[in-house]
Amino acid sequence: MTGNDGVLVRSVAWTELCPWLNVFRCFRLAADFRALALGAAGVVLMMSAWAIWAKVFDVDDATAAWMAPHNGCSWLAITAAVPDQPVPPALPNPIAAESAGNAAWHTPDPVFGVWAQLGRPLWAVFDTGTGVRRLACLLLCGLSSLAIWAFFGGAIARIAAVQLACEERVGIVAALRFACNKWVSYFVAPVVPIVGILFLAVPAWIVGLLAQWGFGALLGGLAWPVLLLLGFVIAALLVGLVFGWPLMWGTISAEGTDSFDGLSRSFAYVFQRPAHYLFYALVAAVFGVLGWLLVQLFASCVVGATYWAVSWGCGDERIALLTPGGNAEGLSYAGALLIRFWSGCVKLLAVGFLYSYFWTAATAIYFLLRRDVDATEMDEVYLDADATETAPPLPPIKTDAEGAPVVEEPTPPSPPAN
Repeated sequence: MTGNDGVLVRSVAWTELCPWLNVFRCFRLAADFRALALGAAGVVLMMSAWAIWAKVFDVDDATAAWMAPHNGCSWLAITAAVPDQPVPPALPNPIAAESAGNAAWHTPDPVFGVWAQLGRPLWAVFDTGTGVRRLACLLLCGLSSLAIWAFFGGAIARIAAVQLACEERVGIVAALRFACNKWVSYFVAPVVPIVGILFLAVPAWIVGLLAQWGFGALLGGLAWPVLLLLGFVIAALLVGLVFGWPLMWGTISAEGTDSFDGLSRSFAYVFQRPAHYLFYALVAAVFGVLGWLLVQLFASCVVGATYWAVSWGCGDERIALLTPGGNAEGLSYAGALLIRFWSGCVKLLAVGFLYSYFWTAATAIYFLLRRDVDATEMDEVYLDADATETAPPLPPIKTDAEGAPVVEEPTPPSPPAN
């Protein structure tokens, strides 16, 4: 291809023409073992914490099945997302999933599905009939989830930020150390608007108490314009929080800043580029669904192929006793438990992809929105001492006879004696 000035164009930088193509890099990063392990650890701890709080507060009604699916065994809920045998890719039926008690896995969408899953405690607050006990349980579920993903999600976002920007590999220890150092920032960033919403709701709550009497209702009517103004601010904070909290992880991971910067940037990007944000999220969601179907199918093939190969030696009836649903006894029961545990670990890594992709895609979308709003290039990222390999020490500097600084050349090794 030849340009107007006669220069031969040998290649086209498509990511420069269409920056949103960078979202397609998220699958490779999310399918890395480091990200899968961090995502798997995070989802196990989160669902275990939810099941514990549901047991402590005795919340086991049908509307809270997501807290303690499969009778409180979060492990069964997680491994049920991947079948033991490869099946044709298909989206699960949400109604059937509810009736089966597997309410935690409505959709294979690792963007909007995981976004809704992580926000379940917040959405459940607005359910009708939420008493004090259930409200306390939801609050602890939300704080536990936030504390867990402030660590594991921060580590995944840090790995994604450095690799998306400069293709540098961040070790899992370095990523966890970064997340540990920035844990308070990750945790506090979404808490600040929640505290602000509660603070702004206090005047309305007081007016509501006074409205039980006629004079209070009249006072409320007079003060209603002020309450509407407070409602406008509350609505703005809710919109920014609901749609912008995933970007807070990307901000802190890419910029190495604090919770205030994560909060301000995420709110600014949501309100200044809502159409761009929605488009990037839709692209990431479509590509993520395809990636999840591939990961799920591969994991089920691994488990199914292992069962199939072992059945050659012990037969179909014997392998049926050792697989989930079998009724092995004695030592065979212990062996079946171990077999199911290791098979469950493979499934758990596959489920970890849902969450690793979510945090990776959120980081990639942050880079794209930062480019749109602040005109910052995609390759700009904060690098600390742990981001890359340790550089060799600088050679010592000495001065010559005239006092000018010179670099001392290293002494070459002496040749071996004959």
